[in-house]
Amino acid sequence: MKKIAIIGRPNVGKSSLFNRLVKKRDAITSDIAGTTRDVKRREVIIMNKEALLLDTGGLDQGCELFDKIKEKSLEAAKKADIILYMVDGKSIPEEDDKKLFYELQTLGKNVALVVNKIDNDKMKDNLWDFYEFGTDAIFGISVAHNRSIVPLLEWLYDKIPDSDIIKSEDDEDDVNIIQEDESEFEFDEHNEEEDDDGFFYTDEDEEEDFEDDSIFAQNDRIKEFDENDINHIKISIIGRTNVGKSSLLNALLGEERSVVSSVAGTTIDPIDESIDYKGKQLTFVDTAGLRRRGKIVGIEKFALMRTKEMLENSNMALVVLDASEPFLDLDEKIAGLVDSNRLACIIVLNKWDIAPREDYDKIIQEVRDRFKFLAYAPIITLSAKSHKRVDKLHDMILEINENYSQRIRTSELNEVLERAMRRHHLPSMHGQIIKIFYATQYETRPPKIAIVMNKPRGLHFTYRRYLTNKLREAFNFSGTPVLFKAKKRGEK
Repeated sequence: MKKIAIIGRPNVGKSSLFNRLVKKRDAITSDIAGTTRDVKRREVIIMNKEALLLDTGGLDQGCELFDKIKEKSLEAAKKADIILYMVDGKSIPEEDDKKLFYELQTLGKNVALVVNKIDNDKMKDNLWDFYEFGTDAIFGISVAHNRSIVPLLEWLYDKIPDSDIIKSEDDEDDVNIIQEDESEFEFDEHNEEEDDDGFFYTDEDEEEDFEDDSIFAQNDRIKEFDENDINHIKISIIGRTNVGKSSLLNALLGEERSVVSSVAGTTIDPIDESIDYKGKQLTFVDTAGLRRRGKIVGIEKFALMRTKEMLENSNMALVVLDASEPFLDLDEKIAGLVDSNRLACIIVLNKWDIAPREDYDKIIQEVRDRFKFLAYAPIITLSAKSHKRVDKLHDMILEINENYSQRIRTSELNEVLERAMRRHHLPSMHGQIIKIFYATQYETRPPKIAIVMNKPRGLHFTYRRYLTNKLREAFNFSGTPVLFKAKKRGEK
């Protein structure tokens, strides 16, 4: 696909145009200079042709962070096939803009000058000042008011080869008002609760009324899912600010994809990038560093919302901790997001090259004590900066994905269950005998197991933990949560 890069100084509307073209609020926008810091990539359809759209950070300088943002943006422009150089139509042309525009023209690319914020007919007169840039490819638009976007799209359409045409039932104009996807995913069972162990149970406590055993008793039936999904692993990199998440992303990709600086909170917009590794597609998402709630201000509130959205759509999380510093309560709260989203997980102790090596056992034990709810997560020590041991993380991800996606046969599950019950009998409830009839897995990613019994509420939480431990001893569930649902016979 042809690459279209949107380039320009801060606060000219690059991310707003990006959102307009991808037809959703993907990139975070604000009046604060430097909101966009990394290059954001999304596939976009220009009328009926496909292209890759790049949203870049503002071309500004003056500090370590802005210098690196500018460097990344210019790199993106050099790799692009088409460049949209955006300027602010409410101000007079800047000499720096002219200089950068001329530099981009020397690259031999298709370059257009996009004058944004021409919000009404009266402001069209401002457009004449920008003809001194010496280009015929000049477009006066208003992203905010959705004005005069069509001529720009037609120009882009002509620059994209016909070989990139895609067949679509809907060939309407590409300029639509942005609409949020308001679809919600709801759990389709009623009267259900969930306890702290991730164990589901139902309200009803009466004896079963069904003679048949329902779908769960049928031979190894499972909820349908896309087989190709197992080959695509979505991995969120999370942690507090300045623990090295962006450095880890760059190390995993083998290229400087994400802006790295000593400025806390460098990453604002989640950045995702995919690689192919041993037949699997790994999509890594570098999320914004999280702070204490009282210290979250401005655009960081949007960053937190985006981070939570990315976690909801992920399969796995890399919880990044700074091994060179004491762990904080905030680290535990961030890791709690992994637990609440029921994700596969790896705990990454970064900056191990500057951590006190003699305290290895002590550090590992502290991690286990602090993150008991992630007891299933393996721990890896590495240095994202020097790339030491990062290569081991790729294979670790594949192994845990297998555990996260595995399907245990009903007969094997029940063999383990039977041995466990022989060793420790189920306690009674108010003098009533509690019976477990059988167990069966009904879903994967993560593994979800139904335990069919006469009184679902009679299964004490200590016995559930006992069963969980026995299952983990029998099967390789390293790195993945295991969820249970207590059901009565005959329940769907």
